[in-house]
Amino acid sequence: MSAEDAIDNSELVPAPRNSIVVGHDGSDYADDALGAALELADQLHVPVLVVRAWSIATAPRPANWDFGYVSSFDEYSAAVHDELVRDTRTAVKKYPAVSVSYRAVHASPAQSLIDLSRDVRLLVVGTRGRGGLAGMLLGSVSEQCVRHAACPVLVVRPRT
Repeated sequence: MSAEDAIDNSELVPAPRNSIVVGHDGSDYADDALGAALELADQLHVPVLVVRAWSIATAPRPANWDFGYVSSFDEYSAAVHDELVRDTRTAVKKYPAVSVSYRAVHASPAQSLIDLSRDVRLLVVGTRGRGGLAGMLLGSVSEQCVRHAACPVLVVRPRT
């Protein structure tokens, strides 16, 4: 994990200027958002930062986890980062010209994306994520991003 893949969020490292930030929680909606972000980045020749917010409750077990062993914060963050890279690998491979970086952020999804929206070209999110009620048109994260992001927000609907 590089220094850019900040795990201590007391001071969130800004996203690269002029980049596209996309939130990815592992859902199909997030895959739709990632696809749209990568396609736009390819056309605009800008980098993409793929972000996954996490908590101890949502993080996968670190590789060295064993019953009775308490993993460190850094180990959990690395496990989230590795899972994010695995989850997005297929989509990213379709756009070899796009520079992609990853960030695991220990914070609420909406707040981490809003904080990262400063100085970027575009924030891309799916209509819904892993949470939410089936009848909602917008998930709570996408709604908060639309209301509070410092840049334009693209909310990607699933293709039918």
